[in-house]
Amino acid sequence: QVQLVESGGGLVQPGDSLRLSCAASGRILRINSMAWYRQAPGEQREVVASIITSSGTTNYADPVKGRFTISTDNAKNTVYLQMNSLNPEDTAVYYCNAVITSSGPWTTSNYWGQGTQVTVSS
Repeated sequence: QVQLVESGGGLVQPGDSLRLSCAASGRILRINSMAWYRQAPGEQREVVASIITSSGTTNYADPVKGRFTISTDNAKNTVYLQMNSLNPEDTAVYYCNAVITSSGPWTTSNYWGQGTQVTVSS
């Protein structure tokens, strides 16, 4: 059993910053990759940023390049999303995603957090 718990969302003004956190817990043998997705009202869920934990290789969606930074603390099984220069178009529910190999038996699965609301408004 693996769980992802997110925190850090909230209401901010345009130009402000926020940092989201997502901690994985449970029978974790290896976290292969982690990512942040977002879903705005009436829109499909889209990937924002991803990171391969073994190499640190990152990828970003074009709208957030240069503003958002994804990082991990592998000792804490935690992924972060630092969001700077936020604008109203960033308003969405942000979801943490992880591909994790767990024990008992060995299984590699895709996990999702519960989502955290980010609202950017003046």
